[in-house]
Amino acid sequence: MADDVLRALAHPLRLRMLNLMWPGPMSAAELARELAISHALASQHLRRLAAAGLVELAEERTLRGGHERRYRTVHGSPLSDQRDGTAFLAATLAHGLRERAARRDPEHPGVTTDGELWVSEEDWERYRTGLQALGDALHASARPAHTPGTVPVAVTMHAFRTKAASDTAASGTAGSTPPRAT
Repeated sequence: MADDVLRALAHPLRLRMLNLMWPGPMSAAELARELAISHALASQHLRRLAAAGLVELAEERTLRGGHERRYRTVHGSPLSDQRDGTAFLAATLAHGLRERAARRDPEHPGVTTDGELWVSEEDWERYRTGLQALGDALHASARPAHTPGTVPVAVTMHAFRTKAASDTAASGTAGSTPPRAT
């Protein structure tokens, strides 16, 4: 399952599609218009997301003599608990963040924070729970794209416990060496 999910998220358009379908169902045609891609490409990406269990058929309706299928993001998708492929998921989120940052509206304030911090076990659990609640609240308040009275916002959070650098160095799994000051 984890491999299917990670493969489905390998394309940045699929992550955008999941975000667009979170507040409500959309068809391949609606996604194609919103993302400025072909209907065939939107359908192909939807099939990949459905195969991974990240979207589900929400409704079918007759439209101008044809059938339209509308899909929604499966709430509770296993994105935050990916243990295998965490680095890949982080790279996918980073790619999406770069794309979103290019569309940032400089006229409106945002929030940026970054850190590798040491906190108590109790504090970490409180903050982790709070961040999850914040993410849930933002998703719950989301409305379909272009709903009157709404504004587009971008949110990316990936907070997790790490091993101490000395622990990873001792086990031979350390990342890159930080640059030295000159």
